[in-house]
Amino acid sequence: MTHRFAQFVAIDWSGAQGERQKGIAVASAAAEGGPPILMDRIWSRADVLALLRDRLAPDTLVGLDLGISLPFADAGAFFPGWDGSPADARSLWALIDRICESDPHLAAASVVDHSELAAYFRRHGGREGARFHLPGAAHRRGRFRVTEQAQERLGCKPYSNFNLVGAAQVGKSSLTGMRVLHRLGRAVPVWPIDGIALPASGSVVVEIYTAIASVEAKRRAGRSKIRDGADLDAALQALGSPPTGREGPITDHAADALLTAAWLRANAGNQALWHPPELTPEIARTEGWTFGAR
Repeated sequence: MTHRFAQFVAIDWSGAQGERQKGIAVASAAAEGGPPILMDRIWSRADVLALLRDRLAPDTLVGLDLGISLPFADAGAFFPGWDGSPADARSLWALIDRICESDPHLAAASVVDHSELAAYFRRHGGREGARFHLPGAAHRRGRFRVTEQAQERLGCKPYSNFNLVGAAQVGKSSLTGMRVLHRLGRAVPVWPIDGIALPASGSVVVEIYTAIASVEAKRRAGRSKIRDGADLDAALQALGSPPTGREGPITDHAADALLTAAWLRANAGNQALWHPPELTPEIARTEGWTFGAR
């Protein structure tokens, strides 16, 4: 499978409070081969924004492990019943960033305490908003995007981006990531929100779900997290990547980033992943998609 990218970067994200996050990990893999490399530092969200805006190598495919949008297709709106509900993902990013402009370190606490929007989220302390579920919803996990339904078919266990409770929730990460994407502007296109067709040149940002890489590396979704260097190298070799040679403990965040950078390199040329059958122009501009979900 051929591709046009020279570099692959995977970013494991964090929506936690504070300036610098041990939960953020950044790894890269070169197109010409070799093991993936960890960019070893304690990152802030502002650092990652600067990397994306100013320091990417040409023709880099960047994967962000967060939800780049909220459910829209199920109700025809992000926030059904609210007159201020945005029309598309970029308008959503702008709204989130505007509401949270006083939150330090690109955090997003103000969204979930917003007088109108709080009703759509499940928050700590048993505070489930009255609009967390759609009328007649069949399950308790909240609303899902079309791409998250595709993730389930691959054997993954996605969570609603409206859910902010539990160790596996991705809602906080997604909201903080939307602030970063808004501030990135048009410096790097975001697929497929800026168009289903992959740009012919230049760098591109996509949403990733690190569990997809783990499942394709022959790890079960229930034990997808890797915390040992030998286990990481076994998973890398299952993807056709050279091992890192690491020994002993490794954080699951670093392992996720390293493995997914190698997975991006192995799959960027798979045209089917750029053209999932359920991805319509409307879904692309509102909900976006997870690269690899199909």
